[in-house]
Amino acid sequence: MEKKNMIIIGVVVVIIAILADVFATGALNNNGPTTAFTTDFMTGSFTGNVEKANTNESFVASYTDKEHNITYNLTTLDNSSALMEIYRFQGVKGPDHRSYNGVDWNIYFGEAMPAVNNTTNVSSNQSMGIIICESQQKSQGYVIYAIFSDLNKVNFTLNTFGESYTGYIEPLLKTISLKQSSNVPSVSQEFGLSDDEFKQQIDLIRQVNAGNLSAVQG
Repeated sequence: MEKKNMIIIGVVVVIIAILADVFATGALNNNGPTTAFTTDFMTGSFTGNVEKANTNESFVASYTDKEHNITYNLTTLDNSSALMEIYRFQGVKGPDHRSYNGVDWNIYFGEAMPAVNNTTNVSSNQSMGIIICESQQKSQGYVIYAIFSDLNKVNFTLNTFGESYTGYIEPLLKTISLKQSSNVPSVSQEFGLSDDEFKQQIDLIRQVNAGNLSAVQG
């Protein structure tokens, strides 16, 4: 019995030594290809082979991972926190809070049905997963949208534990460096509203969230 115990202990010691080496060398990390990118407002690196889409906007950039059917839309604006108030009102879940490289991020999750000719395709049984990462700095906000169009290729979950986050979003956020810009668009411009019109919408949302349902009646 003592000999068997010694064998078991020896095996455990070997396993611990192997795991220690794995963690030290990062062998459990995703060692697949990565794609570096740079924009006027942030730099970083995507997991996988990702191609840049043609855009003429200084403060918007789009990238596509065709292998995994993931679209990344990056943008910056003056008040990303107000933008997320609207998205939360529309049903996105979160936020979860994470900090990488000294940058605090708010992570939101949602699902949507694909659109055909600008119309939601309700007949489709294949939803899309959406992760939104938002960081409001002193005078400038940053937003990353990741749209997972084929959930058979990536395990999407509405939390930070699934492959969609751990395999693609977290590695991206760990590489992000933010750049300060001048003359960034306002959040009101994102919705085609004047500053006063946008303020009215935000005030309305805040009243409803506070329980004042009469704000949207009549």
